[in-house]
Amino acid sequence: MLTPPKDSHPEKGIVTQLRAYLAQSDLPEDGRLPPERELSSALGVSRTELRKALDVLEEEGQLWRHVGKGTFLGSRPLDTFADISALARRSNPAEVMRARLVMEPEIARAAAFSATPAAIAEMRLCLARSRQAETWRHYEGWDTRLHRTIAEATQNSLLLGLFDTLNAVRRAVTWGRLRTAPVRPAPTHHSFAEHDAIVEAIELRDMAGAAAAMRTHLKSVERKLLEQQDSRPEDR
Repeated sequence: MLTPPKDSHPEKGIVTQLRAYLAQSDLPEDGRLPPERELSSALGVSRTELRKALDVLEEEGQLWRHVGKGTFLGSRPLDTFADISALARRSNPAEVMRARLVMEPEIARAAAFSATPAAIAEMRLCLARSRQAETWRHYEGWDTRLHRTIAEATQNSLLLGLFDTLNAVRRAVTWGRLRTAPVRPAPTHHSFAEHDAIVEAIELRDMAGAAAAMRTHLKSVERKLLEQQDSRPEDR
């Protein structure tokens, strides 16, 4: 009588077993898995077999590991300068602008709903200081502060974290290489009136108006940046 062939890939069964266990387990809020010793005992496999199965799920992006802290469900969070640098190397100004156009109008919408009087006062301060800036660097500092104050005004820590990640990539892409402008913004610089419109809509609790004003502003920024990029001699 012939004996059935043995499974040449027993690790596949362990991966399936691990998936089923994780789907049914009541993990803590941070998604941390039990220690390997407990997990291997619960599954009835060796720690070596368990690690191979964990490797498979990590390669799929189903979980991530932090040395000294443990193994967690989900994708690794962007929490290091190396992560930001890697994103910046794969990105470019046009791509960053597209991401801003997706995210920041909705942040402005949320800010119009949640902004406190103190947050609006801070936005007004940013508007005044940006007009008084003596250099582009000073202007850009107040511009960045204004946009972050709007993100803070949402009172949503996740939105603020996403904004900070996007802003860090934006800064790393080195926007200054595209600038061929005078020492400071002209009094008629488009951003002044556009910023005013955003803050006014937020103050009036006009959620749709705040989103539209932010979108109009970012479209202007995108157009100016791409015009400057196209006008560089090396691009001709």
